[in-house]
Amino acid sequence: MLDIPCVIFAGGKSSRMKGDKSLLPFGGFDTLTEFQFYRLKKIFKDVYISCKDKSKFNFLAQIGGSHFIEDPKTSQTFAPTAGFVAIFQRLKTDSFFALSVDAPFVGFTEIKAIVDADTSEADATIAKTAFGTQPMCGIYHRSLESDFIKMLESDNHKLGYLLKSSKTTFVNFNNESPFLNLNHPHEYQKAIKLL
Repeated sequence: MLDIPCVIFAGGKSSRMKGDKSLLPFGGFDTLTEFQFYRLKKIFKDVYISCKDKSKFNFLAQIGGSHFIEDPKTSQTFAPTAGFVAIFQRLKTDSFFALSVDAPFVGFTEIKAIVDADTSEADATIAKTAFGTQPMCGIYHRSLESDFIKMLESDNHKLGYLLKSSKTTFVNFNNESPFLNLNHPHEYQKAIKLL
């Protein structure tokens, strides 16, 4: 098991899915979030869920509220920026592994490659494929905390720009399939078939 904490980001607006994708049934679980939580608990010692409102999850009673990190109530943004600020405030570790709830096929192989490539000198260590960077799949260090606070205050949520202007290690992957994101209904249907 990996010591670095993992945070599942499940607070997005899901506008392209036309419904909250974090609550879609998946892999025999009531929700995609639940599927991700139990799957990642086999890889990481500590797994948390970043969200805007934990009360929407029906498995809260099973796992306990301490596994949830809610965005500040004052935050009106659905971008992950608010989540990053809340996570750095809550967790005492220097770094954490970030993974979007809609990436259910990123497995141990990809995660371990990112963890192995990470160094204390890096601000972030992020997955990259032929189609571009995967900012919601990788390690973020506390050295970026002040940048995230500034981004949130200025309503700037461009993770790609932050990564380009920081000390980021990019880990290249030739296989695109683990990074399938469930943004649209047809991608959700494809993922169900792939399972």
